[in-house]
Amino acid sequence: MSSKLLSRIENLYPTLSKSHKKVAKYILENYDKAAFMTAATLGKTVDISESTVVRFATHLGYDGYPELQKTLQEMIKSKLTAVQRMEVTSVRMSSDDVLDKVLSSDVDMIKTTLENISKEDFKLAVEAINKAKKIYILGVRSSASLASFIAFYFNLMYDQIELVDSASPSGIFEQIFKITSDDVCIAISFPRYSKQTINALQFIQNKGAKVVAITDSNSSPIAKFSNYVLVAKSDMASFVDSLVAPLSVINALIVAVTLENKDNLINNFSELENVWEKYEVYEKMEETLEDV
Repeated sequence: MSSKLLSRIENLYPTLSKSHKKVAKYILENYDKAAFMTAATLGKTVDISESTVVRFATHLGYDGYPELQKTLQEMIKSKLTAVQRMEVTSVRMSSDDVLDKVLSSDVDMIKTTLENISKEDFKLAVEAINKAKKIYILGVRSSASLASFIAFYFNLMYDQIELVDSASPSGIFEQIFKITSDDVCIAISFPRYSKQTINALQFIQNKGAKVVAITDSNSSPIAKFSNYVLVAKSDMASFVDSLVAPLSVINALIVAVTLENKDNLINNFSELENVWEKYEVYEKMEETLEDV
């Protein structure tokens, strides 16, 4: 529905009751803040009851207020500036309950992801990765840390891994221009979506390579360039993107490709363990009498 929602509210405005006009006016003028308000908070803000806010949502054709709120959130989450994100956060939480609010939200994001992610796309993505001649991993800005995480583990398992350095837009194309239909690109992008990633995926799709997208929605701009879409819910904590659910999906992906390729990987890790032991890569934790 996105911006159509605002148009619908504007069209209905003259016919609304006095109380409903209060809600409508606030949403039209402050939809970025309203998107993250509970019905009770929104009602208190415009000086009407919570039940009136709920009735306003049903008047618009929604099953309830949460459905209206979800539409507002989908509409604005990729468009908010850093300043607007901080303003929204000040509405959602105070400094006294940040820890509870942020961690509870992360738990909800993981639960929602588990309920909605495509198990079929996940399975096919694992198969494509294990069959690929070369694996490209692409994530810029906040998603770059997730891309680096995948690359760290995949480099222990596969011979041909390319972590695309996003330092410059032209640099991305220089790194991916040899990609072929035998290769796979794992692309990661969350609001605010990176134009660099979208442009790179358009190029990769034209080259015939398979794309595994890790993003927040099937309507994400990178989804249309992807063969397999792994939807992982994200949320905003101030100007910070919460990427806990995406990281959980990535963990699952790493474990899954490991299990599918375990015979080959056992040899890799046996050699690695010898190298780590020889060069003392890891600290040895000696048992003491207190530990026994």
